Amino acid sequence: MQVALPQLAAHLQKGVRPLYTVHGDEPLLVQEAADAIRAAARALGPAERTVHTVAGAHFDWSEVLASGGSLSLFADRQLVEIRIPSGKPGKDGSAALQQIAAQAAAQDGTLTLVLLPRLDKATRSGAWFAALEQNGVAVQVDPVERAALPQWIAQRLQAQGQQVAPGEEGTRTLQFFADRVEGNLLAAHQEIQKLALLYPAGVLSAEQVASAVLNVARYDVFKLSEAVLGGQAARVQRMLDGLQAEGEAEVLVHYTLAEDIRGLKRVRDAMDAGRPLPMALREQRVWGPREKLFERVLPRLDGRTLARLLQAAHQVDGIVKGLPQDGWPKNGWQALHRLAQQLCRACAAPPPTRRA
Repeated sequence: MQVALPQLAAHLQKGVRPLYTVHGDEPLLVQEAADAIRAAARALGPAERTVHTVAGAHFDWSEVLASGGSLSLFADRQLVEIRIPSGKPGKDGSAALQQIAAQAAAQDGTLTLVLLPRLDKATRSGAWFAALEQNGVAVQVDPVERAALPQWIAQRLQAQGQQVAPGEEGTRTLQFFADRVEGNLLAAHQEIQKLALLYPAGVLSAEQVASAVLNVARYDVFKLSEAVLGGQAARVQRMLDGLQAEGEAEVLVHYTLAEDIRGLKRVRDAMDAGRPLPMALREQRVWGPREKLFERVLPRLDGRTLARLLQAAHQVDGIVKGLPQDGWPKNGWQALHRLAQQLCRACAAPPPTRRA
């Protein structure tokens, strides 16, 4: 069965199952989910914990299979953790995990916890993961999206008895906080805890938050698409500055921008040829969050605008590879800033008015 992360605590209060699988790429939330499961297991009585980290194709699964049945003299329960950092258990591991899943209910006093990174759809459809999910509880840990980060911060502050000022001042404070910790949830958690140490329970002023919260944001080049297609000019500027400071490769940033422009142009061409937007998106393999962004901006973009952006992307491709272009900055990052802001402005423009 599947349990959403926000419902995990309520699930554990009703009883602990013998097998849990936690998968996701957000270290803080994975750690908190695993800690909650461990605490629930220990609440049932003393438990001996063994940890197995699967590394390499020649990992010996026999120890894992045997560990569930070997209780010590000092504990009447066993907590067996299986960590698979790669998310790929291999052929032997697949067979072992299916055996562990099939025997989970029969091993009284043993709780097995499997920790995995974020899994793609094909891996989640595999026999070993299906066995874990069918015979136990699977908890998928999704990242906190940028738009949801201020509310996440507010909830964490509330849990420790603090909150920002009501109204517009508090909204700005939370946005400031989110800007400083974007992409780094563990750092956000640490900054929230620091506020509890510095200030008493109650309302935090904008000045208190600003003086305490460090700039610990980590920027993901693939999140740049979300900001650009969302027309968020200030965020785009901040992300590009952060990516440059972190030493990100110019060619990778350019690829991300150019791929969005090419994708938008292909879908626009299909629409101009008479394809409905949903069909054009499917044909061009535009899925998930990117699909929603494309749906929002494509009515704002015509073929000529996208052709100009495509030509600009071609010119910037030369600049980041050391080939100067007339009318463009020689510096690669400056050219990337201009290209990103051109696309951002186009995506933020109001939709064209239709003539009656």
